Formats: sequence, structure tokens, C-alpha cells
Amino acid sequence: MSIEAAPPAPLVEETIARLIDDGREVGVQVAAYLGGKLVVDVAAGIADPETGRAVTGDTLFNMYSVTKPMAATALHIQVDRGLVDYDARVTEYWPEYGANGKEATTVRDVLTHRAGVPQMPDGVTPETMCDWEWMTRGIAALTPLAPPGEKALYLSMTFGWIVGEIVRRTDPAQRSIGRFVREEIAAPLAAPDLWIGLPDDQLPRVARQIEARPPLPPEHLPPLYAASMPPQVDLVPAVFERPDVRRAEIAGVGGVFTARSCARFWAMLAQGGALDGARILSESLVRTFNTPRPMSDEPDPVMFGQPVPLGIAGFWLGGDQPPVAAAKHRRAICHPGAGNSIGFADPETGLAVAFTHNRLQLPYTREDDTALIVTDAIRRQLGVD
Repeated sequence: MSIEAAPPAPLVEETIARLIDDGREVGVQVAAYLGGKLVVDVAAGIADPETGRAVTGDTLFNMYSVTKPMAATALHIQVDRGLVDYDARVTEYWPEYGANGKEATTVRDVLTHRAGVPQMPDGVTPETMCDWEWMTRGIAALTPLAPPGEKALYLSMTFGWIVGEIVRRTDPAQRSIGRFVREEIAAPLAAPDLWIGLPDDQLPRVARQIEARPPLPPEHLPPLYAASMPPQVDLVPAVFERPDVRRAEIAGVGGVFTARSCARFWAMLAQGGALDGARILSESLVRTFNTPRPMSDEPDPVMFGQPVPLGIAGFWLGGDQPPVAAAKHRRAICHPGAGNSIGFADPETGLAVAFTHNRLQLPYTREDDTALIVTDAIRRQLGVD
């Protein structure tokens, strides 16, 4: 399928150029769809400061937790096909998961981050994180830190293995989560650059990450935050630029995408589960995704005691505060990623956006949030509120 080129977007281009000139960005990609049509497609800046390689529309970027919606959508496909029930216990599909007090965990508990197992298995290393069987065995043996279903504990990294294993075990072909996403989402959407597990021949396309987040002293980190993302496997360039980590199917945080392909995924959701004749999900199911989870404003001790505005389907909901301010409307579905990438679908306006970059940031205010600055420019460019 050929995709028509986007029209010029001078306001967006000027905004990104200014951010780069001011040193607030290095390399940037953003793509937007409105009403199912590509309307913004901008790439600018430097992908690798060491070599001077420029960002193009084909440059790949780590988007970290923007991967979670891809894994969640794979699970929703299984629900649509009658292979998974949200209210069923995880053990119905993965019996070994029921060890040590997790027996009552439902699929919905996982999607709403109330499964009680944010912590990574003891002894995890970058090497073991790349071993699917090691990780799923370790997660299956965890003891929940709260009774399943009772408390918000954000599954920073474990989300991907739990969801991916349910998908694998319920798929008649027993496909891995990376292969499932490639074949059931990326291929029909003509979105070739949705990678969960990057082949070696694609490595030269990836942008080099620049760490610009202020260091957080260990004593200032909540214990559960550190347990969910231990320092040896944290979401930092030293870990996620390793070839073995790039190659691994780390379905919660390991996605490597282009903004173009990522935006097509969100456009499919904004259009009710289909895009350009390819139906991925039933419209009736997609329309439930922006339903807030119960007790959505409950403080989450993994996330520094802040509420995480989650819906019932594994997506965040839009709002006024960074990092989801870029999604704006409260009933938009979205997902931020470490370093301040984001993707979102707004069913109210039909706008879908993917924004990514290689200067990893942690904005605390709207003025610091370059994703918000760029998405606001997109709205002005398109005349969309």
C-alpha cells in the first residue's frame, strides 16, 4: 500500500527547528493523522552527534513505554477473536502464573496495572532480560506486593512479559509478541517500522540517544520505582543501546519505531480500529478503551505517589499535566514513553500523533514539555482544538 505524502507543515517545522536551535532537541520525528489521512510528517535534526548522521523519516527511535499499547492491542485482538476474556484469571491461559498468591489475578488486573507485581525478578540483568523464558519463569514465581486487583502498582517493565505470554499462549500459532505485532498489526496497517525485537540489519537506522534527564539520587527514588526498573536494566542508553537488548522482544519498553509507523497505529485507534480498509479491532471494543479504570486517581507508589490516569484497556488517558498534556482531551487514549516520547489517538477530533526524539527529557512543567510544544503546533497548523 502506498501512503500519500503529507502536505507541508511550516508551523510544525519552524517549531521543531527553534527547539533544535535552542538546544532543547537534537533529532526529532513527528507524524500526525487527521480523519485517517497523513497530514504532518516532519523529521529534523541529528540522529547521531558523533557521525553527524541526519534524522530522516526512516530513522528509528526508542520509544520505551509507547510499546505497551502495541502489546495491549495484541491482547485485545485475542479478545476480539474470542480467545481471551478480560475477566478470566491469567491462570486460565498461563497456569504457572498462579504461584505465590497470584491465583486470582485477572487479565483486566494486568491491563489496569493492578496485578500487584511491578517488581522485576531477583537477579535480573540485561542478559537475562533478553531471555523470554527466564523472564516469564521469574515473573510467574513472583509474590504480589498487594493482593491482585486491589492496588495501583504500575507495571513499568513486567507488563510486557505478562501480556506477551498471554498472547503467545492463546495464539494458535504460538507466536512471540514481536512476531504477532509484526504480522497482525504492522503488516495490515502498512506500518513496517513497529519493531519489538529489532533485527541486526536494522541497527544502523536507529538514532543515538542523548541523556538529558537530571540524575535522581538513589535515596530519592521510591523503593518500588527502583524495584520496577532496577538500575542494571533501567531505561537508559547504556542498557537500551546494547545490540542484544535491541534484538530482544521487551514488549513493555523495548519498542523501536518511526513516527510514521507509530502514527498509523494511533490513527487506526482514532478511526475506531480500522485504517485504509485494514480492520485490526472491532469498533465496539475500541470505543471502550477510554473508559477510566476504577479508582483511576489513586496514588501509585511506583510512580512517586502520583496517580496514573489509566483506562481499562492499558492506555493512559489525556489530561492537563505533563507528560500526557500533549494528548489534551481527557478522553483521548495515549501512552508516554521514558524520555518524553508519546503517541495518542483523540476520538473527539480524529487526531492521532506520534512524537519521538533522541534527547531524553523529563519535563516537570508545560513550558519544559517539548512534546506538548510540538503537538500544540500541530493543532494550530491543522486548526484542531
